[in-house]
Amino acid sequence: MRRIEIMDTTLRDGEQTSGISYSASEKFTLAKLLLEELKVDRLEIASARVSEGEFESVRQISNWAFENGYSHRIEVLTFVDNGNSLDWMEKAGAKVQNLLTKGSLNHLVHQLKKTPEEHFNDIARVVKQAGEREIQTNVYLEDWSNGMRNSEEYVYEYLDFLTTLPLKRIMLPDTLGVLTPGEAYSYVSKIVKRYPGIHFDFHGHNDYDLSVANVMEAIRAGCHGLHLTVNGMGERAGNAPLASVVAVINDFQPEIEINVDESSLFKVSKLVSAFSGFGIPANKPIVGDNVFTQTAGIHADGDNKKNLYFNDLLPERFGRKRKYALGKTSGKANIQKNLHELGLTLNEEELKKVTQRIIELGDKKEVVTKEDLPYIISDVLDSSDFQQKVFVKSFVLTHSKGLKPSTTVSVEIDGQTIEEHAQGDGQFDAFMNALRKVYHSRKRKLPNLINYAVRIPPGSNSDALCETIITWKNNGKEFTTRGLDSDQTVSAIKATEKMLNIII
Repeated sequence: MRRIEIMDTTLRDGEQTSGISYSASEKFTLAKLLLEELKVDRLEIASARVSEGEFESVRQISNWAFENGYSHRIEVLTFVDNGNSLDWMEKAGAKVQNLLTKGSLNHLVHQLKKTPEEHFNDIARVVKQAGEREIQTNVYLEDWSNGMRNSEEYVYEYLDFLTTLPLKRIMLPDTLGVLTPGEAYSYVSKIVKRYPGIHFDFHGHNDYDLSVANVMEAIRAGCHGLHLTVNGMGERAGNAPLASVVAVINDFQPEIEINVDESSLFKVSKLVSAFSGFGIPANKPIVGDNVFTQTAGIHADGDNKKNLYFNDLLPERFGRKRKYALGKTSGKANIQKNLHELGLTLNEEELKKVTQRIIELGDKKEVVTKEDLPYIISDVLDSSDFQQKVFVKSFVLTHSKGLKPSTTVSVEIDGQTIEEHAQGDGQFDAFMNALRKVYHSRKRKLPNLINYAVRIPPGSNSDALCETIITWKNNGKEFTTRGLDSDQTVSAIKATEKMLNIII
């Protein structure tokens, strides 16, 4: 087995995503999760000399890393700046620098306005100073991909020089995301063959949506390490996405060994999204909401017949579950899958009617969920088995300055009306407390609320309809209900009323 190092740069290069900035505590939480649970080999956590907040985050992570034996897995981007970056690192307690240097003659001449010899001498001084401070050095060749295209002789001259220095790794970035897969293979292959004793990392960007393909070609060409980010975060179109690369290596490169625990990818992806506010596209491979959802009825039917539409990307690998969407393309097989999960059974005629109603709702762009099925069945079949049995008949919500919000609620269950009053930290919390009193009087417990989300259509005004989506957990199973109203609390109450009828 050939082992490839995975260096995650979500906290450094990924933070260059426009509008993204992590707090020190968020970086610390993610660093621990990435190293200890996801088990990446190395972390690039910051750029030196950026801000006081960045210094504090590096200091906090470095102290924790030292205590746990991870110091040489924590890396900081530094600059050729007469040792100022090294001073910053030393105060923060960091032990590995990723020194940013010029990998193309174009950058060297027009940005630094120096000769190769001058640049090389500056780099040698920084590496020597780092060694004196017991700081390990890796070197970035910024714009290396264009360097290989347009000034290959300079790249080799530079690499010949670097091999004389005490470096741990040399890092080859496609800084502007311009490589084709063929070029990625060709350039990396030439370098690995020319310098067989050197560890080379490949750092891909995604400007042409080729980052995963380029990463795979860099592996085939013999690189020793990869730089990736959670959710593909990064400047412009982002970096090579961690989840996709891990899945592709595991499934298509059996001779390659990596240390990443793929079962934690989805969890880490969601946390990074929450901390950054950077949403995950629903169709993003591995971690998107829709990637393990079958929509077409023919696919659900095929899954019933020897899993004809399954591939090796089984959702269980990533701590996820296959779903079957309900809409105008669903077909009977999708609906049967969802009915089975709800423990419901329909005959052929009933199933046909319910299918037709879901198609009608899909044509109107209505959102249909598994939890809506009992109501659709009740409406279509007029069956007493699925008629609404719990009604929130009335409620009074009060919120006064200096007083705790309170609610009085009247609920009808199986024809019996029960009224209760309660206070809470907010109007909906007060409503839920009153509702718990109602159900306590009937010696029943309510599900736990585990997620609460509110959204309005983009570009709407303050009078827009508000959709509240609540996820509940009951007897170990999760389900979601939705409510729609112009008032946020009322929409939450409507979603709660749906929950009450589902659990009954």
